[in-house]
Amino acid sequence: MSRFRVVIADFITDAMLPEREILGDVAEIVSLGASREEELCGHVENADALMIYHNIAISERTISQLRQCKLIIRCGVGFDNVACAAARACGIPVANVPDYGTEEVADSAIGLMLALTRGIALLNRRLQRHAGEWSYMQAVPLSRLRGRAFGIIGLGRIGTAAALRAQALGMDVVFYDPYVRDGYDKALGIRRVETLEELWPQVFVLSLHCPLTEETRHIVDARALAAMPRGCYLVNTSRGATVDTAAIPDAIRRGHLAGAGIDVLPSEPPPPDDPLVVAWRDPNDPCHDRVILNPHAAFYSEEGLLEIRVKAARTVRRALLGEPIRNVVN
Repeated sequence: MSRFRVVIADFITDAMLPEREILGDVAEIVSLGASREEELCGHVENADALMIYHNIAISERTISQLRQCKLIIRCGVGFDNVACAAARACGIPVANVPDYGTEEVADSAIGLMLALTRGIALLNRRLQRHAGEWSYMQAVPLSRLRGRAFGIIGLGRIGTAAALRAQALGMDVVFYDPYVRDGYDKALGIRRVETLEELWPQVFVLSLHCPLTEETRHIVDARALAAMPRGCYLVNTSRGATVDTAAIPDAIRRGHLAGAGIDVLPSEPPPPDDPLVVAWRDPNDPCHDRVILNPHAAFYSEEGLLEIRVKAARTVRRALLGEPIRNVVN
C-alpha cells in the first residue's frame, strides 16, 4: 500500500502517467483539477506533498490546514501564487522548477518581437478583414533590427536565453537586473545599466523576464512607457502584473508605443472589461492591429510540459523520502 498522498491541485487532469512512473511506488496521486482555492478544502489537509500549477493561488488559509505536508512545489518558474512566507512559518518548504521552458519562453519572446517589428501580425489582420490596400505600405515605417537595442528586465535563465537569441539577430542587448553578479554581462557580450532610468530611453524593444515581486509589480507603467522612445515595442512573457496593462492602449493610440506582445495578464482569463482586452478586440481601435495577446502559452511545448511534470515529480519524491530538496524558494 502507498505510504504517502500527493495532491495535484490544478491544471493536470489526465491519467498522470509521468507522475505515476516516478511516484507510483511510494505514493497515491490525486488530481483535483481545481480552478479556485476554495475547491481544495477537504482534499488537501492530509496531503504529504502538494503540486500546484498556475490556474490557482494558495493562501495562508489553505497552507495553515496542511497537517503533514513535506513540500509544496510550484510546477513552474514563478511562485507568486503561493504564500511562501506562510508556508515557511508552518515549516513547509516551497520549491519551483526554475529551468523548464527556458527555450520555449525565450523563443516566444523573440517570436512576438518579430511578429510586431516586421509588421507580420498587423498586415495579416488588416488584409484578413479587407482593411486598406494589399500593400506593405500599411505597415510603414518598419525599421531594421540589426543594431537596435533589445532591452531586458531580468537576466535569469530565460532572460539570458532571450539575450542570446537577440544577439544572433545582430541586436544591441542591454539589460537591467540588480541581482546579477558583476561580470556576467561581459561573459555574454551584452551591456548592463544600473537603473531603469538609464534603460527606458535606449530600448527599441523591451522584453520582460523577471519574477513578480513588490519591486517588479507594475515596473512598466504609463510613466515608463512615456520615457521609452517613440515607436518602441513591448513584450511580456514573464508575469502579467509586472506591466500596468491599462496603460498600453493610450500609449498605442498616441503612436508612442508601436506595438505590444503580451503572453501574460494580471488575471487569467481576463475579465471582459479589461481595458487592454476591450481595445484589442475592437477593430476600430489601433490596438486591434498592434497588440498580440496570448493565453499564457509561451511556456508550452510537448517536450516542455513533460519536462516540468517529470522534474516536479522527482522533487516531490526527494521530499517524501527525506532526501535534500532542490530549488527551495522560501
